[in-house]
Parts: sequence; C-alpha cells; structure tokens
Amino acid sequence: MTTPYTLGRQGSIILVWNGTRVDLQDVVDFHAQQEIHVQRANPLNKPPIEFNTPAGWRGSFTLDRANAALDTLFNEDELAFWNTNTISSGVLYCYIEENDGSTSKFEYSGVTLAFTNAGKFDANSIVSQSVTFFASQRRAI
Repeated sequence: MTTPYTLGRQGSIILVWNGTRVDLQDVVDFHAQQEIHVQRANPLNKPPIEFNTPAGWRGSFTLDRANAALDTLFNEDELAFWNTNTISSGVLYCYIEENDGSTSKFEYSGVTLAFTNAGKFDANSIVSQSVTFFASQRRAI
C-alpha cells in the first residue's frame, strides 16, 4: 500500500558549488522556507493594504558525516576568501518523487552557506553536520 502523502525519504538534494557537484552522502533532513518582505500602505481614507514580495529562501540540511565533502568545501571557501577576497556561491537542487510517479524538481540559485555544525565526535555516535543556506530564488525546473 502506498501512502497518499509525501514522506521525507521521497526527497533528495544535490549541491553544486562553484560549478562542481559536492558529494553529500546521507542527508538526513532538509528544510526550506520562503522569505518575504511585507509591504504595507496605511491610507488615510481606507483600510490598510498589505501584500508580500518575495525576498529569497532560507533553509538548512543535516547529514550524517560519511566523507570530508563539507569540511573540504568550507575549508576551500575560507581560504579563497582570505587569500583572494573571493566569495563563493552555488546552486542547490531538490528532487521530490511524487506519489503519481512524477518528480518535482526545484532549483535554489544564488546560494550562500554557513557551516552551523561541523560535528561532535563521540565514541559511540554518528557525527552529524549541519548547514544553513540562503538562496536568492527558487524555481521549478
């Protein structure tokens, strides 16, 4: 029996950083939410008017560390900044296998990353790493 709802395991992400695919093994969660800028007018002669304009996307993902991919990425970015004043960016792709057999595909462009958790090493635990991101835009592809 198939579920009529989307399960987390039906989604996957791919990160392309400076034109190179980053080997993100064992991503265990992904979260994204739209940012908005609230526009508001308060006319004297009628009720207030409010609407939202898009202001990018913010999110996060966590992976169970299976390789040095994230450590290498952030190390190289930091060195590039200090050595050449280079600010790196990338593209994040999200794929969702829909229950009807189709696949929804989204591209997050103009991505910047922050390594919010490089990992806690404990003798009997899997090392998890967390990244937050900001994307200028999301579009269906």
